[in-house]
Amino acid sequence: MRYREQFERQVVREDVWIPVGDGSTRLHARIWRPADAEADPVPALLEYLPYRKSDWTAPRDAQRHPWYAGHGYASVRVDIRGHGDSEGTPGDEYDARELADGVDVVNWLAEQPWCTGRVGMFGISWGGFNSLQIAALAPEPLKAIVTVCSTDDRYDNDVHYTGGAVLGIDMLAWAGTMLAFASRPPDPQVVGADRWLPMWRERLGSLEPFLHTWLDHQERDDYWRHGSVCEDYGAVRAAVLAVGGWNDPYRDTVLRLVEHLPTDRVRGIVGPWSHQYPDRGLPPGPAIGFLQETLRWWDHWLKDEDTGVMAEPLLRAWVNDPVPPATSYDVMPGRWVGDTDRPSRSIAWCERPLGTDTVPGPVVMVRSPQHTGLDAGRFFPFGNASDLPPDQREEDGRSVCFDSEVLQERVEILGRPRLRLRLDSAAPRANVIARLCDVAPDGSSTLVTRGVLNLLSRQGRDRVAEWTPGTYEDVELELTGIGYAFPPGHRIRVAVSDAYWPWVWPHGERGELTVLPADSALLLPVREPGDEPQIRFEEPEQAPPLPVTYDAPAKPHPERLVTIDVAKGEWTLEVDPNYGGSRTYPDGLRYEESARETYRIRHDDPLSARAVSEWHIRLRRGDDWDAEIMARTELRATAADFVMDSRIEARANGETVAKRAWHRTTPRTSG
Repeated sequence: MRYREQFERQVVREDVWIPVGDGSTRLHARIWRPADAEADPVPALLEYLPYRKSDWTAPRDAQRHPWYAGHGYASVRVDIRGHGDSEGTPGDEYDARELADGVDVVNWLAEQPWCTGRVGMFGISWGGFNSLQIAALAPEPLKAIVTVCSTDDRYDNDVHYTGGAVLGIDMLAWAGTMLAFASRPPDPQVVGADRWLPMWRERLGSLEPFLHTWLDHQERDDYWRHGSVCEDYGAVRAAVLAVGGWNDPYRDTVLRLVEHLPTDRVRGIVGPWSHQYPDRGLPPGPAIGFLQETLRWWDHWLKDEDTGVMAEPLLRAWVNDPVPPATSYDVMPGRWVGDTDRPSRSIAWCERPLGTDTVPGPVVMVRSPQHTGLDAGRFFPFGNASDLPPDQREEDGRSVCFDSEVLQERVEILGRPRLRLRLDSAAPRANVIARLCDVAPDGSSTLVTRGVLNLLSRQGRDRVAEWTPGTYEDVELELTGIGYAFPPGHRIRVAVSDAYWPWVWPHGERGELTVLPADSALLLPVREPGDEPQIRFEEPEQAPPLPVTYDAPAKPHPERLVTIDVAKGEWTLEVDPNYGGSRTYPDGLRYEESARETYRIRHDDPLSARAVSEWHIRLRRGDDWDAEIMARTELRATAADFVMDSRIEARANGETVAKRAWHRTTPRTSG
């Protein structure tokens, strides 16, 4: 990592209030810009988040916003309404009010005397989402965006549902996280010692757990169509640089944006990364000079400079070389490849029947233990030591496996594999899960990619179609995209299960699938290496880091711990999401954070599934300010209903400010 301390233009920082809506609500913004920008105006770059610029994202913000300012931009970080130091109350994620406020901010920035009138947006995850969504609203000043680890499809490629199935692990975990995050108070140093407590009480009084809303919409309806730019790619007028990682659940968005947006306004980059900006150096690497690459994008679209960025391949993708299974890799071996046309002339679909000499018989029964999936790894790999899936041999043993013959030559894939299955379900409601694995000569099994299909949604994500037991149908699963090279001497394995806890919430009835291998096949997007374009990125460069002191945990405990009660047949997964723990900031702010997620299930009972998220957050500065939040969210289900229990408690200087509790049931329509 190279830290840049001196820039061509001197950087100043200022905090301002931006009026939105009718002007009665103001959002708090931090702006880094060249000191001489009023005399020599610059374009503006906006990052727009609920994650608190004064503390939670402050270390990350310090890496990039001053760097952009030093290169001739006004780089702006804004707290969303009701979060951080902004006024108002929190809303649902990406709701109409959030997006309208974002449009107001874009227009306000364009009108400032230090701005040329051109604006860009960027962000990762939430900020990548709303960059795309605001681009689809097409405010005139917004000319370009950089969207990282984001989605164009809020229903089928987010934290709520996958393949039409309820995402047990993040439906609950992210709802619990956001309940805790939305409960955090504004900072008295920013909003005033006399205002912070009334503002906090107003926030706390307005809260409604996201989980209620998400489970009220179990099919793809207008709620999920809102904010899903896949509904109308043509609405996006800004130029889009889409960036993702093969270890991030949103990487397919990059592939879809490159496929559907005009080629003269889109470029895509997919590396080996987790759910992180690709210059931060968190595993798996290699990291790239991401800021320099985005500067080329901004300079082309916001300053009309010829940087050569549009001469780059339409998609630059990292192809992973084979690796033994591990839960973390400092650097993933592989190489960069580029595709310059759409569809790629380098990709050919190869169909591999599942019915081979390795399959014992014409009919295969799939009836997996309910704890199948405990070795799935983290849904959002974050660069931590336990994030990635371990050796899949135990998972393979709980699944039905279809192995290829030993490969005689390298097989390189790039794109979204598909699995076509001819099957019957013994129950009207069932899930089918497929994992694509690389099996080495020693038997170790490395997860390459996977896919999920709720059979209720096989005729469309917007409808429910129960299965008629005793009837065979052809169904197709699309696996998440990947670039991977299977080496000679290895086997390609397809592992099929009807359970995948806690990623997929089980249906209420224990069923069984019958698969006809001879009528089923794996379809691989095989890439034939040719004359490869030379793809190079600079080494990472950032502004100097913020001097934050991080604490070692007083009582270290595993990030992921699996235990079994043998007598009960109950399996428990405990997870520490490890978003950063406790830390002290240069202004004296002490931020303490701990969280625990717990997932339990019995191997023989889908109705035993239970998930709990628990959070404790404390913010204090000196002896004058001490705010504390405890939040707990639990999800379970009967055969007919989902059952949700949530509660929060907030304290100021040791005294209770608010206690709230919610109990909610909602029918299981397709979950």
